[in-house]
Amino acid sequence: SFLGDGFLTLSAEYRNRENTNRSDIDKRVTPNRITSRFGDADVEDLSFYANAGKSLNDTWDLYGWYGYQHRDASSAATFRLPTDTQQNVPSVYPNGYLPFLTTDTEDNSAGLGIRGEIAGFTADFNVVYGKNDIDFGVQNTINPSFGAASPTSFQAGGLTYDQIVFGADFSREFEVGLAGPLNVAFGLEARQETYKINQGQYESYARGPITNVAFGSRGFTGFTPSNEVDVDRNNVGVYIDLEGKVTEQLTLSAAVRYEDYSDFGDTTTGKLAARYDFTPEFAIRGAVSTGFRAPALQQQYYTSTSILYIDNVPFETGTYPATSNVAAALGAQPLKAETSDNYALGFVFRRGAFELTVDGYKIDVKDRIVLSETLQGSPTAAPGTNARVIYDLLAPYGATAARFFINGVDTDTVGVDVVARYRIVDEQAGTFDLTAAGNVNDIEVKRTPVTTTLPTPTSLFARQARLRFEEGTPKQKLTLQGDWKKEAWGATVRTTFYGDVLSPGTLADGSADNSTGNRGLVDLEARYTFPVGLTASVGADNVFDVYPRQIIPSQNTTSASPFSSFSPFGFSGRFVYG
Repeated sequence: SFLGDGFLTLSAEYRNRENTNRSDIDKRVTPNRITSRFGDADVEDLSFYANAGKSLNDTWDLYGWYGYQHRDASSAATFRLPTDTQQNVPSVYPNGYLPFLTTDTEDNSAGLGIRGEIAGFTADFNVVYGKNDIDFGVQNTINPSFGAASPTSFQAGGLTYDQIVFGADFSREFEVGLAGPLNVAFGLEARQETYKINQGQYESYARGPITNVAFGSRGFTGFTPSNEVDVDRNNVGVYIDLEGKVTEQLTLSAAVRYEDYSDFGDTTTGKLAARYDFTPEFAIRGAVSTGFRAPALQQQYYTSTSILYIDNVPFETGTYPATSNVAAALGAQPLKAETSDNYALGFVFRRGAFELTVDGYKIDVKDRIVLSETLQGSPTAAPGTNARVIYDLLAPYGATAARFFINGVDTDTVGVDVVARYRIVDEQAGTFDLTAAGNVNDIEVKRTPVTTTLPTPTSLFARQARLRFEEGTPKQKLTLQGDWKKEAWGATVRTTFYGDVLSPGTLADGSADNSTGNRGLVDLEARYTFPVGLTASVGADNVFDVYPRQIIPSQNTTSASPFSSFSPFGFSGRFVYG
């Protein structure tokens, strides 16, 4: 009420979720027992959100929002056996240990804007800020090179990313002699981004006095001083969009956008779209567009390394920026934007309570940014072999193995989306909304990068990575849903069918591959709304407790992960709520 003709909405949420564990019994230890934790993490989070708006006069409105979220989470690494002489200190962990990776995450977002009218144009000016800060920790672990004197918990460093965006958008309709008004929209957007990596505590990455064991905090090695990053960039984009009804049946639209980035250059993209209504019940629609995705600061500058010792000489191994000396020695080039060509064609049919939409699409992406294979060098390899050449190339930079982000993967995606809806209204039985939605798609990797700096050409995006693109998501998905409502009562039943997903293994003959299988899940919910406006509901997701196909025991020797993380519906089973 204190805002007069404005509004203020406040909301908050607290959640404390314990972990799930789908690990099997570990037969490597005596007595046989569950030693791992494989499933959802422990999560405790607190969120707050405020949204407000206020009329300044008859023309202009002020609006804004602020959001805050803090999340503490803990997930498990792999179990370290008590007999592991490289990673365990028996006097500290006589029964072995399971490291826990902790994350302390804080998100902030805020926006302030004003919208109104200028010279007949609807105008919107706004500034939006967002920041994500995540600190990593490792608990119930050890740095074996410090022996029994090692800490058992570590601060492992952190990542920070923020951006501030200014936007100005304008739109207006003009009468230019067409069957309907021509809508003209244009605007600009300016963005500033910052990305930082902070090092962890010394013991989380350092080598202690014991030289013949592993070092660094087990489960997650801390960021080293050489990993620290503090970079930023800015970009400006402008666009114009035109849409008009050329005839009573034909609507056309066109748009073009220009972006200029401070770190990699500029690009122009465009879109053409059309819709033709043959009758009030049937219409076809289509679009052709180009697109781009700039390399993220994280892809350009993320660094995470650990130190190996060869003949007591320290060598780094890990992930390097494409512009680093290490990556450049192996042939890496500065990242450039991904580009795409997009095509869509479909139709809409409506008659009475029935509606059907069918849309086919084709998306061709060029120069996708991916993480390369790890190129490993060896000082004992024969001269002229790849391993020896890699070692010789990286030795001047104190490294022996590396991977990095690269362009060079081209993909083609073809698919069809189908959505059908039907509504039944009966005075006695109530209202039924029936929906069927299906998708069929196919992704094909057309080109992969190959290193040219080694004696034997080597793929930088090998079989396992390629199959994750092509087979790592369902090729078919179908959802059938029914919603019923009568006065204060309501209910929903939903069935979702997922196609098979491949989890590719590391062996070239495919013998280590696994698949999740074709699966169908059923969700149920019943609701009642009391006269005071409070709604109570009870339901179950995955009511029949369906799991993906289990990984064969010969490929799960630790019993830590009996299900594939590629499962499109997870592996937690039935979830019942009230």
